[in-house]
Amino acid sequence: MRELFIYDERLGISIPDLNLEWDEYTKGEQQQILVHWENIRGSIPDRIKELESTINRKQFRLSDESNFAKSCQLNSEIAELASIINDLWLWYRANQAVTEKMHN
Repeated sequence: MRELFIYDERLGISIPDLNLEWDEYTKGEQQQILVHWENIRGSIPDRIKELESTINRKQFRLSDESNFAKSCQLNSEIAELASIINDLWLWYRANQAVTEKMHN
């Protein structure tokens, strides 16, 4: 199953890396992929909370930061974390539709 998922360093989760069209996988393979994905997908809200906590810490530091260059760096880091959260939500929601379709 590992060859069908790759770890994305930026997101902090494994994401599907399917080389075939969905219908080219057997029903058994599809089921295994879905189960594995659901386990990963279930961890996404916790990953998002972790990133939000990091954003909150950086925002707190930013509120007391008087060095302009450091403020810019913190803002950039916060923006990147927010972008990661957005991408995680996209993975969470987009693949929910696929999962629901397969269970119908």
